[in-house]
Amino acid sequence: MRLSSLPIRRIAEHELSPAPRNQWPQTLPPVRQLLDQGLDFGAATVFVGENGSGKSTLIEAIALGYGLSPEGGSTGAQHSTRATESGLEKHLQLVRNIGASRRGYFLRAETMHGFYTYLEENPTLRRKDPEFHTMSHGESFLELIVDRFREGGLWVLDEPESALSFSGCLALVGILKDLMAQGDSQVIMSTHSPLLASLPGADIYEVGPWGLRHSAWDELDLVTNWRSFMNLPERYLRHL
Repeated sequence: MRLSSLPIRRIAEHELSPAPRNQWPQTLPPVRQLLDQGLDFGAATVFVGENGSGKSTLIEAIALGYGLSPEGGSTGAQHSTRATESGLEKHLQLVRNIGASRRGYFLRAETMHGFYTYLEENPTLRRKDPEFHTMSHGESFLELIVDRFREGGLWVLDEPESALSFSGCLALVGILKDLMAQGDSQVIMSTHSPLLASLPGADIYEVGPWGLRHSAWDELDLVTNWRSFMNLPERYLRHL
């Protein structure tokens, strides 16, 4: 059997640290399903769903379980302003592939401003970092990805469309697609964007009161709703 070069093979509840099901975030159906059934990961996994459904909770726990900084960065980043993590990562066991890269990076749009300041105050010794604060939000976000997402590793993104225009989202899909083509890079992303959800080769899960539902892109509620709105916006706007 050919060994995988991807960092993570599976995530499940840790046998030695079971999570109490009557406490948040275990009360969220997708979190409970992950704990009860586990989840296998391929080259790319995309979570979509409404606000409050549990997407970011899952993404954050996966990133922390891998050893990434909760407010963004690599395994070596120590940036922290106010701890708001759910603690779910303490109950998860990440099954890693033998010999795969242990590199990784976590990007979440909501903490980027403070994270750029952290990078400025803690420059890398190997080279000069780009001046992220002098760029637009979208430009700096893409520049950071190009600058940091290199070689093999786990790349975790929480709602990156918050920083990006339509063309920026297209550019991000292209960057991630090229990384995946190397065979040793793995992408895990949450998004509200039908464009980002169309990442080629990704397993897509709709997150909601049903838990986690594996879906094809053109069957997603996200895609159906946007398509309906674009075809006839008045149908929605008249009810506001």
